[in-house]
Amino acid sequence: MSWLRLEENDEVWRLVIDRPDRKNAIPFDGWPELGEAFRRFEASSARVLIITGAGGEFCAGADLDPSRVDLLSTQAARHRRMKEVGDVAMTLHRLSKPTIAAVDGVAVGAGMNLALGCDVVVATTRARFSEIFVRRGLTLDFGGTWLLPRVVGLQRAKELALTGRIVEADEALAIGLALEIVDPQRLEERVMEVAQAILLGAPLAQGFVKQALDSSFESSFAESVTWEGQSQSILLGTEDATEGMAAFVEKRAPSWKGR
Repeated sequence: MSWLRLEENDEVWRLVIDRPDRKNAIPFDGWPELGEAFRRFEASSARVLIITGAGGEFCAGADLDPSRVDLLSTQAARHRRMKEVGDVAMTLHRLSKPTIAAVDGVAVGAGMNLALGCDVVVATTRARFSEIFVRRGLTLDFGGTWLLPRVVGLQRAKELALTGRIVEADEALAIGLALEIVDPQRLEERVMEVAQAILLGAPLAQGFVKQALDSSFESSFAESVTWEGQSQSILLGTEDATEGMAAFVEKRAPSWKGR
């Protein structure tokens, strides 16, 4: 995967999109590789995945290579391609472990939705976001129609999606596209600080938290309370819960086992 680097460093892995000459656009045939990287992380003992781009850019979405357009000349081919894209978005969404998007430069189209599909977005003062699709005659993909209104609210989501305008870093922070804005030189350091803070939590508990919050907009209050009871009853029987309580009593840092 010359365009995609998966740096496997103990508990915190980094997935780097490395096509700076194309603003880290996903290659025409690159979607399965991106999905495989997500599955590899899920199957590993790593606990946090940082997704970023090389060369001062995050991701310019899909690479609309004119030389490959003929490969999408039939409805069947176009359907297969979009199913492939959607499957990768679902793989990211279903990860049981936390993900952080480290955004420098452009995050547009599917690249913006790749960032929004992560649990936390930390961006730089150079970050620029755009749901550029309508300016290409297209609709949102890679989960954007689900993600965007949940992040910024329905009316703002419509405005951003209907115009495809660029959102600069300050506005991205103000409307919730990014959790924090930092200087470019501090991005890697700050993202690692966030990752280390996540590592303080119990991994099994974090998996339940992610699943509950991601489904909360479709659940009633009663369904959410029922889910909490079921989840908590499972977690109370784990070694990590026993360790967490013991660590609290003994005034020490817990040692999580993930079981």
